[in-house]
Amino acid sequence: MTTFMPRMFEGRTALITGGGSGIGQRIAERLAQQGASVALVGRSQSRLDSAAQGIIAAGGKAAGFAADVRDYDALARATGAAHEMFGALGIVLCGAAGNFPALASSMSANAFKSVIDIDLLGTFNTCRAAFEHLERPGASIVTISAPQAVQAMVMQSHVCAAKAGVDMITRTLALEWGPLGVRVNGVLPGAVADTEGMDRLAPPGPVREALAKQLPLRRIATKDDIADTVIFLCSDAAKYITGAIIPCDGGMTTAGMAIQTPSKSARPVQGTPVN
Repeated sequence: MTTFMPRMFEGRTALITGGGSGIGQRIAERLAQQGASVALVGRSQSRLDSAAQGIIAAGGKAAGFAADVRDYDALARATGAAHEMFGALGIVLCGAAGNFPALASSMSANAFKSVIDIDLLGTFNTCRAAFEHLERPGASIVTISAPQAVQAMVMQSHVCAAKAGVDMITRTLALEWGPLGVRVNGVLPGAVADTEGMDRLAPPGPVREALAKQLPLRRIATKDDIADTVIFLCSDAAKYITGAIIPCDGGMTTAGMAIQTPSKSARPVQGTPVN
């Protein structure tokens, strides 16, 4: 974990979708450590409350606001409530995502759509709902991308399409909202340990060990690695950066690598991925 200037986000409000678990939760914890009041958004109120209680116990300020990022009206209500509780949004993280391995030939149209709706539509909905409540000038929006945005991967047609769209939304909003003093950037995590997505795509064992050996930095990322990059982008150190998609992937996309999913996952998938 990188050491930053203490309490650099004191008095600011951060809204994090997907903040009740995984990478989003760790980013929320780190932003709170730097003084931000964090509004956690996700589908499960109990999960959000648990994450918020952990932040509060550590001396931070947090609250959970249940909403599905696919439902714009619900997300707008949650965003408005966060603004009313904590003030104008200085930081917005679009972190809700869904994934599962499936061949395009055996994937249902509904399964494909579910990832598009969570990742791509959810990112737009988050940015659009937050827009009414942003600090202007001074707000920083960060989207979460993935290597699939730039690297085709077997069993990942849905995620490749969704994350490529997320990257273009990021760049387009940077153009449109830059004159208002709002910066919009993306972080492209690679393989991250202790996350549900990583456990699905490269379970602990030979597949994950082989992946780590192929990465230029020879290790899988930690959630703090990703949080460090987000904190940098939200800080004054990045005050002249907008429209950037920054890989935090140990060199995965530079090397043109793709995660090889286990063959046993090549089966029809009908369900909706986890937010």
